[in-house]
Amino acid sequence: MTVLWGISFDATPISGVVVEFVKTARHFRERGYRVHLDLGYDVKADKNAFFKPYSDEAALLPHWIRLDRVAGLDQVPGYDQDFVSDVLRECVQDGAGAHLLPRVEAAAEAISERIVETWERLDVSYVLVENGTLPENITYTTALRSAVERYGRRRRLGRFVLWRDHDLMWQSEPGTGKYGTFPYPRTVAPVNSPYIRYLALHEEARTKTLEWVPDLENIDVLPNTFTHAPTVGAGGPPGTPGAFSAPGREQQHGSFRRDFGIPEDAPLIARFTRIIPQKRIDRDIHLVARLADRADVHLFVAGDTGESPEEHSRLVRLAESLGVRDRVVFGGRLAPHEAGAAAARGDGHSVRDLLAHADLASFLTSYDYESYGNPIGEAIASRVPYLTTRYQLYDTVYGDKGFRAPVMELTDGDLPTQSFVDSVAELILDERKREEMADFNHRLGERHFGADRAGELLTELFLPPMGERTRMSVVLPVYNEAENLPAVLDSLNGQRGPDGPLDKSLYEVVLVDNNSTDETVRIARRFAAEHPDLALHVVPEPEQGVACARKTGMDFASQRSERRSAPDAERRFYLVSADADCRVDEGWLWELLNAMDSGKAAIGVCDYYYAPEHFTTRPRLWDAIQRTLRCRAVTFALFGGFPDGKGFAVTRDAYEKVGGIEIFYQLQNGRFVNHLSDDWDFGILVRGSGEDITYVPGSRVEINPRRVNHAIDEVITGRAYGSDGIIVMRDIRPESSEDREEGGQGTAEPPDLTPEEALQAWEFSVKDFTPKNTILPVLLTPSLLDDDAVVEFFGPSLAERLGRRIAEITDEMRVVDFTPIHSYKTPSYRLYFEFADEIFARLRATVGEDIGHPPPLPECLRDVPPERFAEFVKYYCEDRESGEAHNYFGNGGVF
Repeated sequence: MTVLWGISFDATPISGVVVEFVKTARHFRERGYRVHLDLGYDVKADKNAFFKPYSDEAALLPHWIRLDRVAGLDQVPGYDQDFVSDVLRECVQDGAGAHLLPRVEAAAEAISERIVETWERLDVSYVLVENGTLPENITYTTALRSAVERYGRRRRLGRFVLWRDHDLMWQSEPGTGKYGTFPYPRTVAPVNSPYIRYLALHEEARTKTLEWVPDLENIDVLPNTFTHAPTVGAGGPPGTPGAFSAPGREQQHGSFRRDFGIPEDAPLIARFTRIIPQKRIDRDIHLVARLADRADVHLFVAGDTGESPEEHSRLVRLAESLGVRDRVVFGGRLAPHEAGAAAARGDGHSVRDLLAHADLASFLTSYDYESYGNPIGEAIASRVPYLTTRYQLYDTVYGDKGFRAPVMELTDGDLPTQSFVDSVAELILDERKREEMADFNHRLGERHFGADRAGELLTELFLPPMGERTRMSVVLPVYNEAENLPAVLDSLNGQRGPDGPLDKSLYEVVLVDNNSTDETVRIARRFAAEHPDLALHVVPEPEQGVACARKTGMDFASQRSERRSAPDAERRFYLVSADADCRVDEGWLWELLNAMDSGKAAIGVCDYYYAPEHFTTRPRLWDAIQRTLRCRAVTFALFGGFPDGKGFAVTRDAYEKVGGIEIFYQLQNGRFVNHLSDDWDFGILVRGSGEDITYVPGSRVEINPRRVNHAIDEVITGRAYGSDGIIVMRDIRPESSEDREEGGQGTAEPPDLTPEEALQAWEFSVKDFTPKNTILPVLLTPSLLDDDAVVEFFGPSLAERLGRRIAEITDEMRVVDFTPIHSYKTPSYRLYFEFADEIFARLRATVGEDIGHPPPLPECLRDVPPERFAEFVKYYCEDRESGEAHNYFGNGGVF
């Protein structure tokens, strides 16, 4: 069983930090992890729990959490509570203590070894660090970082650590100077690590962290999250039985009020917190006293009365002096809200029970102590109205998002003012107002702090293990492909090698769902269940666009392959792109794997074809398509071609080398959308990085004829993919059953093209093909013009003049990198115009006489004096305003 190791630097059995760990750990448990938690007793000195054995702490937590700790820390020479206190005081607070640093390093080394030993013994897979940057114990933080690096390298892991900071120096007790002053020279600052992903609770914390450590990478915002299901009887939707009523309260732990001597009809304010001076529980007691003449209001304080006995005694005396001792209940520690009844052993109770019986939840904390305010979030999630002070981060976390509550302004005084008391009294006495406020906050809270927020981020991190023998991940972006998907998956499942069915352990399928609204995902999951020998992963991608989906799938596969330590993981690993509306031949994957393994190329490009039976009544269209494909076969064999999303493979190393798929955005109807040519641009990046591309003609993909059938008008006019330099995504799927009957795969065919239409379609196709597939390869890699086969194709004279002209244009344009899309288009277009006649002559000689001659020039170039032709070609191709050159060349592939 996989293991999650959690460590809380809070050193208490129950706190906001521990509660957040429970919430996050639940996601791991649901995925089959065994959860261990180190409460940090051997970390923090001021809690008087150093080396203290666990006793009843487990009773406060869900049964599935195993309390654990690193063995042997009490045997580390010089490491004890006094040493940690001395380091905090002298090194962190005073900025001195240099004489202690050698001892810090020695102890950290020994602790690091023991941490790794513990993780090795338990076979830990993930680590969740809570509050590790807060410099309570820089020795332990140093040790933990060292252990992460050692263990990560040894196990060949990816980012197996989530490092979440709930409090930082600028958030937690900044007025006391407890943690020194900026730039916090003794604090162990976050560092970039291939094994750690950092989490901040809100954007302000992330921003300040980056001000402190500007080059920090992999830091995300994950707000504290809450389970937004109202506690039974605790302020359900208006009008529901039991909302804010005593009968409803009986439905959950009906003995709660009776057990604590609280009258069933008494309004109850809940305060669940640590009982320490900084929490300012005295404000709640004063509030109860001020409300006494209006209602029999009771206050329930849930917290460990033994943590600060002096503060507890002070609060009891205060309640007595104000005449409300009988209305203030110190209920001791309750199991956290997320633990629920399962953790409340015997007659115990949880925060969930308290909220089920509360009319209001209070958070009248000090201004500069709390960083987030979990009690507010718990109340919102449980549909209980709350009241609060405007503490330092209240507006950042809750107030600016529009939550409604009585807010005590600390600029007005240290204790509740009359206006604040009046606003609370109004809520206490008006059940309808409580219901409306609670319901509004609940809906808003679910949007901002719902458990799905954490689930979405954690889903990215839960990369399922990859098989030890897996060599290829087939990435399949899908959007509403329910009709085609079964056939596509069948073709992937039916892959064969030279001796029979292809070993399923060699490949997997990563299906990336791009917001499908039909049965696509259900079909995929059903297929996976019916074919357990083929690993099939369904991964969501919320940003619409095939480029985003392809990138998500390839990143998902790349990261998982890097985590393997099996012998086969040392061999080349391939990311393979497929298309949900195309079908692959049964030898598709084997041919790709064999060609890539036997060569040195970074990308393998497949062969694409249309099935002739779909064009039996359309000979003119078929002829135009076949001429294009014959030209492509010749140039792909020479240059390797460029990848098309319908089918190509890339080595993981090359993918990572160029930074993966790049998402480029363009404007469409006033909105930014991701560019359609991510596959093409990716191939250019790889070739531009010095890597080779190989053509694998035996790896064949059948193109769905709907790509032509339902865009035929645009094909004929050269606008199939947009115009004016804008390449747009067009959904070319039939919209109705009639459309499917007219043009779907294997159905009746639309009519053939007229001779004029066929000529125009061919001209746009060959104009698109020639600059991209004949000129662009040598523009990006001029050394290809020294290759014997390339020289034979062009002829020695044309090859030499092309090379010279490329050098001249490169120098003239001052371009050192032709990989950006508009950097390569302009020179490719210019070279086409200058050499079109000669290039077409070579195509006729190698492909066939029916290739013909170049299409007519644009009218504006026909009357240009020959001696100035190249000059005006430059102006035409670089006309950034009109997009005429893009329109002339068809602005994208046709067939």
